[in-house]
Amino acid sequence: DEIPTVVGIFSAFGLVFSVSLFAWICCQRKSSKSNKTPPYKFVHVLKGVDIYPENLNSKKKFGADDKSEAKNKSAMPKNSLHLDLEKKDLNGNFPKTTSKMQSSPNLENVSPKQFSERKKDSVSPDSLKSITSLSSEEKQDKLGTLFFSLEYNFEKKAFVVNIKEARGLPAMDEQSMTSDPYIKMTILPEKKHKVKTRVLRKTLDPAFDETFTFYGIPYSQIQDLTLHFMILSFDRFSRDDVIGEVLIPLAGIELSEGRMLMDREIIKRNVRKSSGRGELLISLCYQSTTNTLTVVVLKARHLPKSDVSGLSDPYVKVNLYHSKKRISKKKTHVKKCTPNAVFNELFVFDIPCEGLDDISIEFLVLDSDRGSRNEVIGRLTLGSSAEGTGGEHWKEICEYPRRQIAKWHMLCDG
Repeated sequence: DEIPTVVGIFSAFGLVFSVSLFAWICCQRKSSKSNKTPPYKFVHVLKGVDIYPENLNSKKKFGADDKSEAKNKSAMPKNSLHLDLEKKDLNGNFPKTTSKMQSSPNLENVSPKQFSERKKDSVSPDSLKSITSLSSEEKQDKLGTLFFSLEYNFEKKAFVVNIKEARGLPAMDEQSMTSDPYIKMTILPEKKHKVKTRVLRKTLDPAFDETFTFYGIPYSQIQDLTLHFMILSFDRFSRDDVIGEVLIPLAGIELSEGRMLMDREIIKRNVRKSSGRGELLISLCYQSTTNTLTVVVLKARHLPKSDVSGLSDPYVKVNLYHSKKRISKKKTHVKKCTPNAVFNELFVFDIPCEGLDDISIEFLVLDSDRGSRNEVIGRLTLGSSAEGTGGEHWKEICEYPRRQIAKWHMLCDG
């Protein structure tokens, strides 16, 4: 009886030992997997990732941090030009979180006066003379001030531009009295490097704080370059409105001593503002399958004063002609007391013939007056025989059917 009991006890101990050994081996494998370093370092792009060319090898290592940047000293090819756009999120946009560059001052506490003082200390008088000066008319129409910084990284042969902010921008949307600004930047004269900031909604003092790094530019060539900043306001109806521009010739600007803070007044560019009858934004779409023409009256701007109060009550009358005979007419609602009206009204016309060769469309902008006959503010005609933008717009909708095409047009005398 004792022998089977001993055998059972040893069997039980053996089973417990085997289970314990198996559990210990599994735990060791799991811990070794969790401690295993990945083949490349990955940093979430929402936190802001600097992608440096010298860190890219066959395994594509991304997300080098500030500590690893100092250790990477491999040289770059002289002819290779790379662009680093910092702080992009997963949708390709820039988050609003700010980032601080290494070995550079904190820009958050820098006032406009400090910008001006540092600019005077760091920029030579010769370079200030070469910068475009403001005329007397431009000084009257203030377009705001752009704040930015320039820096050159000799170790990486990288030219760094930080667009800090803009202040005192004009309101491009007369309805909300605000703008949706963003900035396009180009390095002249080659125009190869074009970047832009994110759009900031409904603000006249946008704080961008976005850094753009251009690689492969020798320091000896910096003096031959010019920075061109274009300040625009996003418009979801048509082409974005141009607020102004800033030109910065880099000749005479020394970047060897570190980051340089600068500010410049925004000057006018070729912004089309009519001093005559005003402008009208029209969108057209020709449906060749259904033989219909879709007309959208979007906006009118800079309309002249029509009554004693200095404001007009505009509306748009749309006439469709076939071989110089009017076959249909529509009109928008009246917009009270405004020289910059937003209509956003759509009309669909049936075309009585194949194609648009014999079709033309007339837009009459009128001032509504209950006491007397409505006065014609301006007139616009679109068709194959129309001149200027009217003929160009018509040609585009004929060449690209089923596509909605919007354009601004100058109004002529009624």
